[in-house]
Amino acid sequence: MITYTIKKHENSGLVLLNEQGEQVSALEILRVCEPHRVFAFDGQMGAGKTTFIKQLCEEMGTVDIVNSPTFAIVNVYDVEQPYRGEVYHFDCYRLKDIREAMDFGAEEYLYSGNYCFVEWPDIIAPLLPDDTVRVKIAPQANGDRVLTIEQ
Repeated sequence: MITYTIKKHENSGLVLLNEQGEQVSALEILRVCEPHRVFAFDGQMGAGKTTFIKQLCEEMGTVDIVNSPTFAIVNVYDVEQPYRGEVYHFDCYRLKDIREAMDFGAEEYLYSGNYCFVEWPDIIAPLLPDDTVRVKIAPQANGDRVLTIEQ
């Protein structure tokens, strides 16, 4: 298990700190979880899942506006340097059952080899690859977030 702290910085947005308190890029998450491509984000409403995914996609080099796919269920972002290709961002909050995910082709996205960031993953848990990385974001009383990764 790896733990990070997310702090809000008034000028630069989010700041990610490793266990030693050193500032690291959000891309550090991808580096330490290499070669995994599917990340399941857990956390209560308002914990910062979408905000962190936005930061991560921006650092990956997306040319698209990153926002919550609450109604679309999945957003596709084109990424340039240093990560070429597409990133898939799921929000499964509104899915009623796993059949809905199967109907829109979730498995094709999840097994594409591209990065997939899944919010509210429990409803599609049976579809997730065995090597899915679990990311939990938990708000703290002081406004920080603790981000925990389990591979």
